[in-house]
Amino acid sequence: MDLQISGHKALVLGGSQGLGFSCAEALAEAGVEVVVNGRDQARAKEAADSLGKGAWAVAGDVSDPGERKRIFAQARGEQPISILVTNAGGPPPGPVAGHDHETWQKAVEMNMLAALDFAVMTLPDMKQAGFGRIVNITSFTVREPYPNMGLATGVRAGLTGAMSSLSQEVADQGITVNNLLPGLMDTGALHRVYAAQARNQGITEDEAKAHMAESVPMKRLGRGEDFGRVCAFLCSAHAGYMTGQNITVDGGLVRSLL
Repeated sequence: MDLQISGHKALVLGGSQGLGFSCAEALAEAGVEVVVNGRDQARAKEAADSLGKGAWAVAGDVSDPGERKRIFAQARGEQPISILVTNAGGPPPGPVAGHDHETWQKAVEMNMLAALDFAVMTLPDMKQAGFGRIVNITSFTVREPYPNMGLATGVRAGLTGAMSSLSQEVADQGITVNNLLPGLMDTGALHRVYAAQARNQGITEDEAKAHMAESVPMKRLGRGEDFGRVCAFLCSAHAGYMTGQNITVDGGLVRSLL
């Protein structure tokens, strides 16, 4: 399927690995000029080089408000950004009572405020063009809380609320704002979760991983390609009448009716 976004420019935050990279890869395949962001310059460049097709890297830490402005300005250059994918490493797992105030503040900065800042920075160009796509990578726990994920769920639920309001504010200007909720995806972020479960339950990491896979109706963990292609579709011309939605990519894990 031709997604009809060839020639557009996308900024993919946290795009040097994991689900962010899967989104960057799918967008590049659709003919989009992809700017890959990551904290590590070498890793970000390696990811961008692997995409080919004019992809390039802008390194920087999105948790730093000052860095956000530099990252955006460098990524934009002379050509406006019409597609934004926000993504950041998940906060540490653990019980809600186990996180101190500073940890909560860091999570809010990285997993909520960073995405909002970049979205606001992209809006002027998107409004002028009459076309824009904002996709936020959040988590299935926004829909169905998961043990020891209260920190991640809390800040991402806050982001979901703010982005829902934004979607209403710009819907008549050709700009869509949607959220992608990954389930149990086989990434480094999930490894941290099942490693913690293994320690808490006194089992091996392989056993914890197998238990996670068994909990999914499809009986497997998600793969990058499962996720990236959905991201690219949400950024496409075909998804122009979808906004303010939370799309769960989880193999049937979430049991909620809505």
